Amino acid sequence: MRQSTGWIIIVVLCASFVLLLTRVGAEVNEVETLSEAFDTNIELGELFLSSNSYILDSEGRLVSEIYKDTNRIYKPFDQIPQLFIDSFVSTEDRRFYEHEGYDTAGIARAFVANTSSSETEQGGSTITQQLVRNIYLSHEQTYQRKLSEILYSRELEKRYTKDDILELYLNSIFFGHQAYGIEAASQYYFSKSSNDLSLAQVAFITAIPNNPSFYDPVNHQDRTEERKQWVLKKMLEEETITEEEYIEATEETIELAVQTRTDMFPDYVTYVRDEFRDLVAEKEGFADQLKNATTPEQKEDINAELDARIQRLYEEGIAIHTALKPLMQKKAVQSVVSRIPNEDIQGSLAVIDNESNKLIAITGGKGYEKFNFNRGYQDFRQPGSSIKPLLSFAPYIDTTGVGPSAKIDSKNKCYPNGAEEYCPKNYNDKEVGSVTLNQALASSYNTTAVALLNSVGLEKAYSYLDAFQFEKVEDSDRNYLPTALGGFSKGVSPLELTRAYTTFAHNGVYSPAHGITEVVDGGGNVLYSWDESETQVWSQSTNDKMRQMLANVVKSGTGRTINVNAPYVGGKTGTSNSYHEIWFVGLTDQYTAGILIGRDQGQEGPKSIESFAKSNPHQRIFNDIMN
Repeated sequence: MRQSTGWIIIVVLCASFVLLLTRVGAEVNEVETLSEAFDTNIELGELFLSSNSYILDSEGRLVSEIYKDTNRIYKPFDQIPQLFIDSFVSTEDRRFYEHEGYDTAGIARAFVANTSSSETEQGGSTITQQLVRNIYLSHEQTYQRKLSEILYSRELEKRYTKDDILELYLNSIFFGHQAYGIEAASQYYFSKSSNDLSLAQVAFITAIPNNPSFYDPVNHQDRTEERKQWVLKKMLEEETITEEEYIEATEETIELAVQTRTDMFPDYVTYVRDEFRDLVAEKEGFADQLKNATTPEQKEDINAELDARIQRLYEEGIAIHTALKPLMQKKAVQSVVSRIPNEDIQGSLAVIDNESNKLIAITGGKGYEKFNFNRGYQDFRQPGSSIKPLLSFAPYIDTTGVGPSAKIDSKNKCYPNGAEEYCPKNYNDKEVGSVTLNQALASSYNTTAVALLNSVGLEKAYSYLDAFQFEKVEDSDRNYLPTALGGFSKGVSPLELTRAYTTFAHNGVYSPAHGITEVVDGGGNVLYSWDESETQVWSQSTNDKMRQMLANVVKSGTGRTINVNAPYVGGKTGTSNSYHEIWFVGLTDQYTAGILIGRDQGQEGPKSIESFAKSNPHQRIFNDIMN
């Protein structure tokens, strides 16, 4: 009784409202129009519907869908199947193309249909009113909200075409299970595009929004089937389908193929999400603002604004194209797991394609979960001897012009180091005299590396290292000879060191490798891409000599466990003090890869992994991913 009374009141109020509008429009030309009053008192604002964003691999295949609570794949009107237009117009608003936003006759018709049925078969709202409710108003059942809905609908019809309204409507409807819009619903329930659905499947999906919980196909498919038959009947009555099509669709068996959210390769996806933030910050000036900020509060405000901008971009429906090679990513993850069976020891690595100079794989650690601490680019450790080619050997060769056979006095020696002396020693306290650069790098003599850095001079040597833009290298490191052996105050990440070693693959030219190739909007227009900056760090002649020496490390030096079938293989091992970390950074003609293994840093720092390191797991991982 209460429901019937409510509908009667709504009909009377709407009829009175229409009559009032007609009378006022005819008799009071001097008074401001309804539209003017509407503009003054009610703000429509921008019509915006969020859409899913995507991360794609190097072949354009979907890797990860980005959305929070709203799974929507926006479908422009010219791509919406006619069947969906016909099904919703036939069932929700058959006079859609005739009314101006509200339909008094439709309200009366719905009232009659619903009072003669035990269920609410028809709603009194037009498609435009439903759109208004979805975007601007609540779903609260009050007469005041109903009248506001009519006001908004009338104005919406004046500002937008019927096609525009249908496009927004068919993209805004809720279909349950976080799916909004016909495309997301089609892909969720049938794992197909809306363009590929049969008439029966279209009617089945059209049945859901009337009551997404009651007609939930996953839990109550029998109810959805019953409603589907009603949808088909309405389409037949409106002559949008033929009798033959109707019969065929009613007899078709509906089989669900529920599609789970695509979200693969958490290590790489986490990195790309952070890189995208950096890309937007650089392109839109946030990075400069953060550099110029003088207080923590200013930085906090800038970061909050940047985060809001990133979220808005994700809601606009962008596609982030990346250089990810799924096969290499899988090999990297599997190798770290298989080569580091110890539960308390972790490993991470980065792989860069030398031809494209793009990051094709990165691992965050064994058992990595999305958005957790990613050791591949967030773990800064002492690089040990893996820094020697960059800070000592290449700068020395480049400034002197000598070759790999040049001899260096490498006997034990002490150097001034502030108030104290610094007296480097070799592994196992081995003393050497005059050795060639080739032998010194292959055997990783510490005394040679320090002698070279001292000869070049810290300021000059660091002018080479500056090209690599190591994030955590401090000003204090520049006056510290032990950095020749990786003794930095904070260290470097696997990604940073791998990027730096790509210089050996590019004739001495450094260009930071990224994972993102481009970011495009829904129309395929490029929004963002990295500027390809290049720095000639050292000469090609120096680079050729370094490649020869790095190859010798693998052939007869500390990298002898490396066994890769490639025309060129070179690299350098690294071990930090007390075996807290072990590194191998190497390259072939095709790839450059950096591997870090060590225990996570606790309150007292990392613990030694000396016994485990003797099996050379870092070099074996390199073999796995390169073969």
